[in-house]
Amino acid sequence: MSLSKQLYIIIAFIFLIIFTGNFIISVKNAKEYLETEASTKAQDTATALGMSLKELMKDKNDAEIKSIINAIANRGFYKEIRLEDTLFTINKAQLIKNANDKSIDNSWEIENIKVDKNLGNIETNSDDLDLMQELEALENNQELHLKKSKPTQYKFIPNGDLKQKNIKIYFTALKDKKSINTFSTIVIDNTIVKVTRDEKFEYVPQWFVNAISINLKEMESQISNGWKTTATIYVSANAGDAYAKLYEQAKSGVLYSIIAFIISMLLLFVFVQYLLKPLKNIEKLARSIAIGNFKTIDKLPWTTEIRNVAISMNEMSTKIESVITKLNKNLENLTQKLSKDELTGLNLKQTFETDMKKMFISKSNGYIFTIKIDDLGEFAKQHTNEEVNKFIKKFASILKECKACENINISAYRFYGSEFALITDGINYEQAQELTATIKREFENLASEIGKDEIAHIGATPFNPIGTTDQMLHAANEAYEKAKLIGPNEAFIRDSDDLVRDMKAWRTLIFDIIENQRFEISYIGDAKVLNGEDENKLVMQEAFTKAYDLDNKDIPIGTFVSIAEQYEKIVDFDKAVISKVISDIKLENIKHSISINLSLDSIDDLNFILWLRQTLYKHKDISHQLVFSLTAYAVTKDIEKFKDFVTVIHELEAKVIIKRFESKFIALDDIKNLDLDYIRLAREYSNNVKNDPSKQSFIEAMVELTHLLNIKLFAENIKDDEDLQKVKELNAYAASR
Repeated sequence: MSLSKQLYIIIAFIFLIIFTGNFIISVKNAKEYLETEASTKAQDTATALGMSLKELMKDKNDAEIKSIINAIANRGFYKEIRLEDTLFTINKAQLIKNANDKSIDNSWEIENIKVDKNLGNIETNSDDLDLMQELEALENNQELHLKKSKPTQYKFIPNGDLKQKNIKIYFTALKDKKSINTFSTIVIDNTIVKVTRDEKFEYVPQWFVNAISINLKEMESQISNGWKTTATIYVSANAGDAYAKLYEQAKSGVLYSIIAFIISMLLLFVFVQYLLKPLKNIEKLARSIAIGNFKTIDKLPWTTEIRNVAISMNEMSTKIESVITKLNKNLENLTQKLSKDELTGLNLKQTFETDMKKMFISKSNGYIFTIKIDDLGEFAKQHTNEEVNKFIKKFASILKECKACENINISAYRFYGSEFALITDGINYEQAQELTATIKREFENLASEIGKDEIAHIGATPFNPIGTTDQMLHAANEAYEKAKLIGPNEAFIRDSDDLVRDMKAWRTLIFDIIENQRFEISYIGDAKVLNGEDENKLVMQEAFTKAYDLDNKDIPIGTFVSIAEQYEKIVDFDKAVISKVISDIKLENIKHSISINLSLDSIDDLNFILWLRQTLYKHKDISHQLVFSLTAYAVTKDIEKFKDFVTVIHELEAKVIIKRFESKFIALDDIKNLDLDYIRLAREYSNNVKNDPSKQSFIEAMVELTHLLNIKLFAENIKDDEDLQKVKELNAYAASR
């Protein structure tokens, strides 16, 4: 996960915590405020109503009482307004009407009225009047002489809250000296007026009501008549209004928080992008260093810590670049030493073979010359080493200078002590004759100078694009032998009619092999890890194709590919090979990587690239085992096209290897731009490496370079055990035998 995403998540989480905390506190405070406000308002209303109704309580059934309460309740703020009688008045008529004994009537007198003491007690109205008269007499220091009157009304005073509505009042009925003890069941309802309104939450959702509980207490106010409480007014606030206000505030809070969050995240996005831009530049630099592109950050960031990191990255990039530059120079020097003859400065035979491969790949035409000094051994016996070396240098200079004087593309090589060769690219038979005549004249001049009649003989053969290097060297040697028969310092050039096979016949044969897939694939060159925990582990094999002619003889793969390329059948051939390799990996459950050789024509073909995409997507489970291989020389022909191909291959999770690597083909500075997975050295570098310090130094430098560029280095076709041990000591990744 990127740093920017982590910052966004962390800050969003912190914002959520802060918002949630503030929201909870805000809602809690608002809830408490609304509860207090509603309770205070209800208390004020109860007090005001009590004062208003005090004068009307003389007649508790007065219609104006209900009218006033209804007027207040209709405002909608109150859930319930209730007026309750504190004193329950019972008269004689009620007691007689509800008496259990139906034989008594209003003509009877009643006395000795009482009730269960657990429920309350009974007082008469006359008790209050007598008490007032007694208080007045005491105040005036007078004797009180009052006649007790019989009460007609009685007050029931309950003990606390009376939950029982039906109470029994016991009394004695008297008439004509007859008395009856009985009781009456009186329904006690202390509610004088009660007005109730439903709690309507309107647009407040039920989940909000369920989530937040608003507790509004019922407020009360007592109505007194003198020193006695006659009634109590109860007022309950309507919670719907409180919920509506609380919901509006909560909704506003959430809306504000969302807007604040969006604005904050936008500001954060701008800030983070500005803050992380230097880090992205550092990341790009790190990626560039990883692929060998050693740039530096010119504009240093202003943040101290990031600035220090950028400075360190710049220093690291510069140091690694200087190390690689030094390695490249060492490799170039070693390459020159390994590919040049020390005495003459001419290219060695291994370079000749490489240049012949270039001729095959580029479909060139020209001539191959074999030139041998006559009786060099005899000349050496008769002359000092210095004289012999001087003679050889003059001989080699003729081959060098003929290149300049003829102004044609010629490469000169020294195979062994007296054996030399030339490759001429792009000349015809007549030009080959002119070149031969020029060389012969120079040889004759050299013969006169040193007093040696026979200097050398020359044999030449035309380049055969469907032949092999060995075949052409053999043909040139045959021409050389014919030149010796002609006379001293003579030459013989074979005609192009000497080509072994008819191109038309080759075309028919190759088309038939590719279209009918009459070829076999074997897996050779077991590359095994040389060091570490995976030592001796098989990591790669090469898919090697075999095809046969009509006589069931092997067709040299170079000849096969050259003709297929010439007649534009190579793309079909490469497709068939890839399909066969994929099938083999799955059928044989191969776990290691398989390298597949491709032609430059194939990677330059858009239809091939599209087919390859579809094929590797279809077989994505094994795409990581496929390693596509091209020769170093083929890559140099169109290095940009190769880079595009590498990008495609890596997108498909496959890999790329350059085989037969020689530094004279690919500049060492260019390796870092190719994004390679593997490099396989040309076999000449590991052949007899045990005795060649130059080769050892070259491989050691390549190991260091590839390690810095995160590329695995392979050695190819090592035959000698001591050579293998030396390559292992030099820390190459893997080698094949």
